Amino acid sequence: MFKKVVFIVVVSGLLLTVFYWKEIRKKTQTITAQKRVETFMSGSLQEGDIIFQTSGSNQSKAIQLATKSRYSHMGILYKQGEQWGVYEAVQPVKLTALKEWIQRGEQGHYVIKRLKNAKRILTPETLSKMKMAGTKYKGKDYDIYFEWSDEKIYCSELVWKIYKEGAGIELGKLEKLRDFDLSSTIVRQKLKERYGETLPLNEEVISPAAIFDSKQLETIGSD
Repeated sequence: MFKKVVFIVVVSGLLLTVFYWKEIRKKTQTITAQKRVETFMSGSLQEGDIIFQTSGSNQSKAIQLATKSRYSHMGILYKQGEQWGVYEAVQPVKLTALKEWIQRGEQGHYVIKRLKNAKRILTPETLSKMKMAGTKYKGKDYDIYFEWSDEKIYCSELVWKIYKEGAGIELGKLEKLRDFDLSSTIVRQKLKERYGETLPLNEEVISPAAIFDSKQLETIGSD
């Protein structure tokens, strides 16, 4: 009996040690990532840059599989005063502090891309137009059906329309829902959950992957 009690105590101690080690490691990684972000933000970002991540939403995996991309969420970087934020379509459309946005993604990983010749093209006047174009979407609900309308809106649609309406630039190729890989069980389950048995296969869609792969963009940073 004594040996059994000792064994249980030892195992419990080891489990607690592993748990606390993981928590300390997680906090250390978060602090290190924050420092790298702050260093990067200090002089490398420009308004209008586009940031990508793998979100923790329950639809993220389905988006990754359907688009064959690691990235399932995105937004536009804007600066308010001395603080950087990500204008994004979540629930609802809003500006989120950059550090908060990064921490929300999978393992704090992100990629930032920029329009080629951005300094020449994204003038203060153009950026002002882009911000005005995005204002009409502020507070709108997230579009879980990925419809091409302005009533509700999803992340890549928000970025695409802001660039199109504010700068006259189309980032990424519009596709039909039928163009994506809908074969996996995860994707089919999510589609059935959203649409039932009738899929809007001809609905126009712009995916994070399409914008990420746009030849009009270049990568300027990641972590």
